Amino acid sequence: MDHSMHMAMDHGDMGHGGMDHGDMDMGGQCSMNMLFNWSSKNLCIIFRSWRITGPISFLFSLLAIVILTAGYEGVRSVTRKYEAAHAQRLSAFVNSVNTGDNEIADPIIANGLANAVPHTHTYNEGSPLLVGRDNKAAFARKGKVTLAALYAIQVFYSFFIMLLFMTYNGPVMIAVAVGAFVGYLAFSEETPASKTIACH
Repeated sequence: MDHSMHMAMDHGDMGHGGMDHGDMDMGGQCSMNMLFNWSSKNLCIIFRSWRITGPISFLFSLLAIVILTAGYEGVRSVTRKYEAAHAQRLSAFVNSVNTGDNEIADPIIANGLANAVPHTHTYNEGSPLLVGRDNKAAFARKGKVTLAALYAIQVFYSFFIMLLFMTYNGPVMIAVAVGAFVGYLAFSEETPASKTIACH
């Protein structure tokens, strides 16, 4: 093999300099900033598909972030209401079992036959009071599962908001704070303002 041919194929002549990486279109890339910044150029918010392409998309994105963050307070409000309602129903259930009212009343007393038998009777497995206790336990378990699900939603939501904040982008951070402000005004219901969005 002619060594001159080998020299002609010198890697220096292949022109890596001509492949200027700085001129390549990086349109599909997201800018990743780990320092506080105000730039929206190539900014991706959490997902690659949520990419800022101009001032209009940035404005709509900030509005969406405000709504999302306000929604967190809405979820907390729903959880508080369900928890209070569940505790109230559970308390009413306990009182109903203790007094023998409504559907779990002692059938002997309900039929006006209380004088026909001594009041010192014992309850067997079919006793309405025992059935009432079983129903109360099932009701309490169902409520606890629902509250656990609502808690999991809150944890997921709070981490999502944390990721928004971790874009380190000034306008996005401000939008998160504005969303918290709007959410508190809309859903606070006497909740202490010292409560904050927590990672967990």
